[in-house]
Amino acid sequence: MRMIGWMAGASLVLAACGGGEKAPAADTTAAAAPAPATTETAAAGAGATHNVNMVLEGTAYKFVPAELTIKPGDKVVFHNVSGGPHNVQFWADSVPAASKAALDAAMTGDKLGELNGPLLTEPNQTYEITFAGMVDGEYKFTCTPHMTFGMNGKIIVKQ
Repeated sequence: MRMIGWMAGASLVLAACGGGEKAPAADTTAAAAPAPATTETAAAGAGATHNVNMVLEGTAYKFVPAELTIKPGDKVVFHNVSGGPHNVQFWADSVPAASKAALDAAMTGDKLGELNGPLLTEPNQTYEITFAGMVDGEYKFTCTPHMTFGMNGKIIVKQ
């Protein structure tokens, strides 16, 4: 009799767990999706916002897009998408001399050094740099941890 009672109880548990339609799984991709590597128009009077994803695709570490043309006053938001930690370090010899101090001041947070932003250690973490007061020119940068893997980029500031 005990065996029949145990089997009946087990059957009820299994039926409750396995039968019927299941609710669809929650879509979590929206929160984890990388930012579009595009330009967005900002409010009147403010510069545009540009997104740059920091990714590992296969065995390639890269910035997407790797080259970006912006205007003085625009903001660039770097997104740690995959393969981190990442950061942004501008090459001092590529930054126009008239912009070095302004760029270094715009790079806030727990920086690794001059023109060298903080490490983004968490997925979806972002780092913003506003190019207010920057002169026209090329601003070449790298990801310090992945420099030897060729993770480089360039921002062209142009009126």
